[in-house]
Amino acid sequence: MQKLAVAHLTALELAPLEWVKQAARAGFGAVGLRLNPTSAGAIAYPSIVGSEAHRALRRVLADEGMTVHDVEFIPMLPDIDVASYAPMFDAAADLGASCVTVSGDDPDAGRLAANLAALCELAARYGLRVDLEFMRWRHVGTLNQARSIVERADSANLAILVDALHLARSGGSPGDIRALPEGMVRAVQFCDASQNEPVGDDATILEARTGRLPPGEGVLPLSELLDALPAGTALSVEMPLPSLPTTERLELAYRSTRGLLELARSRHESRGESRQ
Repeated sequence: MQKLAVAHLTALELAPLEWVKQAARAGFGAVGLRLNPTSAGAIAYPSIVGSEAHRALRRVLADEGMTVHDVEFIPMLPDIDVASYAPMFDAAADLGASCVTVSGDDPDAGRLAANLAALCELAARYGLRVDLEFMRWRHVGTLNQARSIVERADSANLAILVDALHLARSGGSPGDIRALPEGMVRAVQFCDASQNEPVGDDATILEARTGRLPPGEGVLPLSELLDALPAGTALSVEMPLPSLPTTERLELAYRSTRGLLELARSRHESRGESRQ
């Protein structure tokens, strides 16, 4: 059974130690960690290699049998200081993370690609992949825009992170995933959403941060998305739902996503039997 990860935004109010413990109790095998804020003043939990807090985080990961899938979040702004992220990458690598998530926040595509390539070069020194996440309200807001930047940056350790909500709200579809070059998508985040599409950036951001639904309880084509994903794609759940207590929220996130994956597995097995 494939290990299922959960993104920190699902319960960002939980500091890392409690976050890891609650995610493990819910059934998850891996977590994401928000080590850097999405914007000035936003919630984040920096971790410095050698500090007691960092050592405690390593211990609780080991005690709970958990791994770190990804660390977040680096906005690729025009004036980004790539070298300043070395301590974050050092912490990510020390915790065993696979990748670092970034967003495209520069209107100059050439400058963005150059900075992204430089960040990938730094990440490679720590054995990390960089995943570019597109969001409708950012300069890199669609799958096609993300593909263009990734191809322009031309870095071996660069890929696209597909969030089911962002794909749908930016006008994309699972079929668009199939058209991508091999290896361009290495991770996906699952949630569901209502049929009422938000109007404007503010409403879109609000939905993404507080209004997602458990997988299978909305209208997003999640089964089709699963079918379109390359083999070996890392799966994570991102389901912030502040109306529920964190324990209940995480249990629901795991249960609903695992149910979706089991249905997909059963469907594939039935198709295999029908061909025999």
